[in-house]
Amino acid sequence: MNFDFLKRQDGYYDLFADACIEAERVFAMAPAMCAVGCRKALELAVKWVYAVDTTIHMPYRDNLSSLLHEQSFAACVDGRVWKKLLGINKLGNLSVHTDKAVTRDDAIIVLRDLFDFVDWIDYCYGPDYTPRSFDEKKIPKKGVQFTSRDIALIKSRESLLAQREEEIKRLEAKLSEMSTLISEKKEENKESRDFNPEEISEYETRKRYIDWDLALSGWTLDQNVLAEREVSGMPTNDGRNTGKGFIDYLLLGKDGRPLAILEAKKTALSPQKGLQQARLYAQCLEMEYGYKPPIILSNGFETFFVDDDAAPIRQVGGIFSQDDLQKIINRRGNVQKPSALTVDESIAGGGSRYYQVEAIERVCANIEAGHRKSLLVMATGTGKTRVSAALVDVLMRSGYVKNVLFLADRVALVRQAKSGYQNYLPNASLCNLVTNKDDRNARVVFSTYPTILNAIDSERNEDGFRLFTPAHFDLIIVDEAHRSIFKKYRAIFDYFDSLVVGLTATPADEVDRNTYDFFEVERGVPTYVYEYKTATEVDHVLVPYFGIETHTDFIDEGITYDDLSQEEQESLEEDFEDTGQEVPDKISSNEINSWVFNEKTVDNVLETLMEKGIKVDGGQTLGKTVIFAQNQKHARFIVERFGKLYPNLPGDYIKTVLHSDDYAHTVIDDFELKDMPVITVSVDMMDTGVDVPEIVNLVFFKKVRSKIKFWQMIGRGTRLCKGLEVLDPLSGPSEDKARFYIFDWCRNFEFFRENPEIAEGKMAVSLSERIFQRQAELAMMFQRSEFSSEEYQAWRSELVHTMHSQVIALNDELFTIRQHRREVEKYRRIESYTLISSTDFAELKAPISMLVVNEESDIDALRFDSLMYGYMIALCEAQKVDPFKNKVVFMVAKLQEVANVPQVKAQLSLINSIVDGSVLADASPLTLEQIRKSLRGLIQFIVGGPGRRTVITHLDDPVTSITYGVEADIGEDYADYKFKVERYLKDYADTLVIHKLRNNEPMTAYEFEQLESLFTHELGNAADYAKAYGDTPFGLLVRKLVHLDREAAMNCFSEFMSDQSLTEQQISFVKRVVNYIVDNGYMEPQALTQPPFDRPQSFVRMFNTQQQMNLVAVINNIKRNATQPAA
Repeated sequence: MNFDFLKRQDGYYDLFADACIEAERVFAMAPAMCAVGCRKALELAVKWVYAVDTTIHMPYRDNLSSLLHEQSFAACVDGRVWKKLLGINKLGNLSVHTDKAVTRDDAIIVLRDLFDFVDWIDYCYGPDYTPRSFDEKKIPKKGVQFTSRDIALIKSRESLLAQREEEIKRLEAKLSEMSTLISEKKEENKESRDFNPEEISEYETRKRYIDWDLALSGWTLDQNVLAEREVSGMPTNDGRNTGKGFIDYLLLGKDGRPLAILEAKKTALSPQKGLQQARLYAQCLEMEYGYKPPIILSNGFETFFVDDDAAPIRQVGGIFSQDDLQKIINRRGNVQKPSALTVDESIAGGGSRYYQVEAIERVCANIEAGHRKSLLVMATGTGKTRVSAALVDVLMRSGYVKNVLFLADRVALVRQAKSGYQNYLPNASLCNLVTNKDDRNARVVFSTYPTILNAIDSERNEDGFRLFTPAHFDLIIVDEAHRSIFKKYRAIFDYFDSLVVGLTATPADEVDRNTYDFFEVERGVPTYVYEYKTATEVDHVLVPYFGIETHTDFIDEGITYDDLSQEEQESLEEDFEDTGQEVPDKISSNEINSWVFNEKTVDNVLETLMEKGIKVDGGQTLGKTVIFAQNQKHARFIVERFGKLYPNLPGDYIKTVLHSDDYAHTVIDDFELKDMPVITVSVDMMDTGVDVPEIVNLVFFKKVRSKIKFWQMIGRGTRLCKGLEVLDPLSGPSEDKARFYIFDWCRNFEFFRENPEIAEGKMAVSLSERIFQRQAELAMMFQRSEFSSEEYQAWRSELVHTMHSQVIALNDELFTIRQHRREVEKYRRIESYTLISSTDFAELKAPISMLVVNEESDIDALRFDSLMYGYMIALCEAQKVDPFKNKVVFMVAKLQEVANVPQVKAQLSLINSIVDGSVLADASPLTLEQIRKSLRGLIQFIVGGPGRRTVITHLDDPVTSITYGVEADIGEDYADYKFKVERYLKDYADTLVIHKLRNNEPMTAYEFEQLESLFTHELGNAADYAKAYGDTPFGLLVRKLVHLDREAAMNCFSEFMSDQSLTEQQISFVKRVVNYIVDNGYMEPQALTQPPFDRPQSFVRMFNTQQQMNLVAVINNIKRNATQPAA
């Protein structure tokens, strides 16, 4: 056997020898097990090298990927061998998941690669190396028979490796005295010995990426994948189609017929380089099979999908599975236009909810127009979930959609959506992936973002292959599409190749978080919009709010000690003394209800609600109410005060809904379905997604500065509730819920009135991302001449090593890593950090910083790192450093208060010099780095310690004013000019002017004046029109948007087509002209000589001169009726 040389009497290689021999012995029986064994042996061999070679340093993490990429190891191993080790690791990972994905050829490759590595070990470290080569004939012909237990044991390589950890430790101890000698001997061995491993071609290296990507998607070479499949009919140099070609990979269906062509290109080339070549192959296959299979283009890093008869080329998340491609082939010719199907009004659109049908029709039209993303903006409570279910029903009946993914960002919303679909689509198979993965093969899967993100990598079908392949889902419904679709979770949408429909009441419109851009629609012009005002004031499908602005001095202005009476000052001093704290001169309004809770303030809020809130049961009890609290302590204090004020009411009359509470979702369930609780006090959990029509009071006892969030919170009260008898203190009794109250105690309405265009703020950046980005920025800065000293360059090397180690540690098995394979592979090479350009820095920021994981458990130290790195960058760039400096001094001063802690005491001299300002006055970046390293581990002693303790005060804080009927225009402005035009033409299609244009009837000069007035006065001004439509004549614009009636178009050509001398080909040409004019409203004569009218015969060759003139005359007359008044 090839690996027998490792079995030495002195046991020198025993740590990995048996694993290598085992991998070779299992080859004949199970190539997949061989691949797993090779990876196991590789890891043991690599750890052996780390143990004996003092020149190699242990990396950031000790998993195999990290060990292989560690700079000192990669530099030590022969370059011809090192790149092969990555392949062993990759195929071993693949093999762990299935024994069907590895071919015999794959196993031979990794066996040979493993041999080259251990041969290199013997060459460098062996006492008596003899040159040798891998011989395939030496592999045992008879494999080892495996029981299921044996297979499970081999696959559980991690447990096997864990068992070897003690052995590795014993080896390290044993060789501790010999390691220096062995390392020195290595250099002598390399000089006196020859080592010539077998070279692997670039083609084979590239082939590995794609072969193993195929395997991950369930394909098997020589079974349902044919490599280098010959085709006939390729073009030759003499202009004839008699040549032969060879398809890189032909993917076959279960019936053996082609499903797709996979054209592979070098990793250094664009995958699209092979597009024309693949199209020619497809034409050859069409001659052979009668149809053209779709095309997949890949270079191992990027994958594109091409189905010319269905859609333009697009980038996809990976190679499609056999079932995916069969579904695409089966769909050809078997899909109906969704717009031709009626919406099931038992699901959506019944009664007065016409807009739900409109929304579905608009999405269907958008899909038919070739758009893969649609955005529905509909006010909270107008039935977005119903609309999505009815849309799914239409698309399933049309054949467009088979599998659907419904995404929501909260478990409660997932549960709620699935419950709705059970009622709307009782015959569809449904699965809540969060709670029940057994039903994951259901047609409609409901999931949170993290659940599906993990399921892509972990869930397997009955054959052991990935279940959620890139084309598994045909449609993704995104609930609350203004959240969660950005940054980390965007990978989901990059991976799945599907239609996407977003649902939201409040789209985000920020630079780094823009819902419109994500769904590829014009800003302010979603696919369909149904506004709150229309719903409440026109259609009355929602109830309006009635704003009540209430004020107290403490909530508005805070507490100023000097403004209090002597008695109040003494009371406040006692309250603070009880907590061991001094009374501050000023307690700001932001600190009220944050850590200072005044009993009377809370009492006034509750008493106002109980006295002035909307009642039910004939005015006997308060209607359902949500109080939005500042924080958890605030929420619990509100409930505590309510119990003191109303001891006669049941204990479950009011309850908190907090993330930290066990089974908090059951409180929401009770609130939705039972009489109790009547009041819920929530911190964030009930801002969105809670559907309780009985809610008639909302209390804003917190400041909200996000327009989107405020509007979502208001949406908790907008739903109709027929039959809910209410007593409105201001308008009297009502048989139905007619409106709901908003008690605003924190000037939220006032804020949005004064700041109508308030920005939502930037997307949150994780601590890990921020640190990595700042390290990269510093590394780029230290390339400048002023930082060329040895100290700065040593520091730069340290930063680079840290970043490089984190990239190395990325798990290649995760689809999120594979999606960015090109960037990850680039920054796994240490030379990529030699000179960081602006482009490199952009890549390190995104996607690399979003992928790396900082596994340090001391979060407080990491926060201090981030602060100090920000300070250093500001200093290097000559920016304002005071905000950083002040924060550092504040934190370090806190350390002076815990000087009795030994670790703090050891750094007291540095701490004191920072606080007194002597160190930071003219600190250099190097000084700041020393401070960071010295103090980062101490921050834990001042964070989460005593800090500021909660204070409950007992001061009088009466209600100073109540203003009724307040409001703020916080809705989105969807009044885009183009949208208004399109909506007007749809809603008023029967007006005389529009009717005439649609039916090609001549118009008077007065009617053209009416049309001009419509566009330049009623819907906007002349500048709006020019900006949106340029100099397009008004009549032609209407024609473009409403089209030309087909019957009217046919009438225009009836005389021409009555010519008995016309051939079938000529009649067919005229019908194509009619279709064009119907779709576009008119036609320019020159279009007759352009595609698609130039085939199969040109216009000038098909018709004689007179016929040409007559046809052009008809076309000109149709256009004239839309641009000139009748004589």
